[in-house]
Amino acid sequence: MNIAETLDQLPDLDDLLARSGLEFMQDMVAGRLPGPPIGATMGFWPISAEDGCVVFEGTPDFPVTNPMRGLHGGWYGAILDSCMACAVMTKLPRGSAYTTLEYKVNITRAIPLGMKVRATGTVTHAGRSTGVATGEIRGVEDQKLYASGSTTCLIMQVTRR
Repeated sequence: MNIAETLDQLPDLDDLLARSGLEFMQDMVAGRLPGPPIGATMGFWPISAEDGCVVFEGTPDFPVTNPMRGLHGGWYGAILDSCMACAVMTKLPRGSAYTTLEYKVNITRAIPLGMKVRATGTVTHAGRSTGVATGEIRGVEDQKLYASGSTTCLIMQVTRR
């Protein structure tokens, strides 16, 4: 995946407005648009984007541990927020954007450091002004549920000034 290393490399407003949310996400997954730097920082990246569903994979490692030698809870939140909000994005028409209003995470079991997981976000509602999605983190090899979540996103029409 192509990851932006500076603000100038991130997609701009023209990149966003020229595509539907689904096209934007698919172009990011395909490397035609650079991915967000948080993916490199946190160790996760999108691997697929379909209408109403986005999948991220990640492997948490030492930089995201807490003082008790475990995976920091913020990592679960970051990958779930990413897959769920990006799933909402796939429902946006051209000229729209979104932002997360709130999200909730339920950690079911600890993810061991170095274990590859898959986070899947699925839209349950996409309206004119809000989008709602759920998400799950499962082990790639063991398919066990490690965390689940839900989000509400604000959907906005973007106008040029």
